[in-house]
Amino acid sequence: MISLSHAESTLLTTLAATGRSVFATEDAYAIRGRGKATRDALERLVHKGWLERIQKGKYLIVPLEAGPKRVWTESVHVIAGELASPSMVSHWSALAYWNLTEQVPRVTYVQTTSRREDRTPTVLGMRFRFVRVKAAKFFGGHRYFSRGGAVLVTDREKTIVDCLDRPGLCGGVEEVARALAASDGDLDWDRVTDYLGRFGSGAIVKRLGFLAEHLQLAHPPERDTLLRWLELLTAGIGKLDPSSPRQPHRIVTRWRIAVNLPEAGLRSSG
Repeated sequence: MISLSHAESTLLTTLAATGRSVFATEDAYAIRGRGKATRDALERLVHKGWLERIQKGKYLIVPLEAGPKRVWTESVHVIAGELASPSMVSHWSALAYWNLTEQVPRVTYVQTTSRREDRTPTVLGMRFRFVRVKAAKFFGGHRYFSRGGAVLVTDREKTIVDCLDRPGLCGGVEEVARALAASDGDLDWDRVTDYLGRFGSGAIVKRLGFLAEHLQLAHPPERDTLLRWLELLTAGIGKLDPSSPRQPHRIVTRWRIAVNLPEAGLRSSG
């Protein structure tokens, strides 16, 4: 292991003492002063394997547990939260967090209101996909603590709504159907209804209303809840899965939805 100078050791231990695994160049400036000397010290720490640069101006502290070869992978969710602000782990990755999918997405999906030039970066071998949403759709966060710090992930209800809004980001509506079946009894239908109203998307209501009745859930939404959803319907017929190339085989007029997926497969999801 490459040894550290006194200045490098002081900088590293002071940063580590904050309890954060990721820091910005500005944090180093606050400790050692603004200027080239501090930037050079950071570069040397990267070269010696004590820091990993995760993006311009942001570094990951590689802990002692990484061993002499400095091999270490931080929580992918922690890294995601540092790459964009504000942000939440979302869509297929949120389904995985809540154990609502048996699939392990190879990409970490992250919802943000920020504009990014690179929406699909690879950091430390980990692939990310940033999904930009309007501020009005950025809500429903659940905070948990992982190695390295606090993480925001969309809560169960927001995850379902997000996935029905953009099924292509979670493996399709069939994957959402499996998630609804897996979450049976854990969803707060009043919260779901609130989220549907805040989204203002008739397409989501059509998809969810059809699935909630079709899947024969053990804990389905109450009749009054379904009536509230029906009031949120918009004109026109929507596709059950807009990401599917299949042609619709029937129209469910109650929910104004064109069913373009095999219904037997949806039933078996439960």
